[in-house]
Amino acid sequence: MSELEEWSTSRLLTTAARLVDHAWNEKLLDIGITHAGYTTLGVLSRQGTMTGAKLAVAVHVQAQTIGKTIEKLERQGFISRIRDSIDRRSQRITITAAGLEALNRAEHIERTLMVGEGLESFELRSLLRGIVSELGPQRQRPAAAVV
Repeated sequence: MSELEEWSTSRLLTTAARLVDHAWNEKLLDIGITHAGYTTLGVLSRQGTMTGAKLAVAVHVQAQTIGKTIEKLERQGFISRIRDSIDRRSQRITITAAGLEALNRAEHIERTLMVGEGLESFELRSLLRGIVSELGPQRQRPAAAVV
């Protein structure tokens, strides 16, 4: 029996996700973004301008995490931040023309990265959507105070 057969499902899933993420990031280097940047650009392209807090929820990450991604994308000219005219403390984030071009290139990478590796199976996609739907909302709730 191979060592992998002894691993729990969660360990297999997290390891597979990490390996796919590394493969993505290697390919995305030519564009100058990471997988997190690609996801962020995709949300902004589909949903339009939004605040960092709303973007974090849409990307399923913490506000601190999205902040680092936003900074990197802004430095590269892929997004722009504009002060909200009503609430000057808030910033609205929008994708730029360069960001749309980077997104198009990254989408091509996504379509071709794992072709033939069985990752496009309906059953796998359905199971993964179920995991994200079930666990994603739990990550968005504020953590309980530790006493």
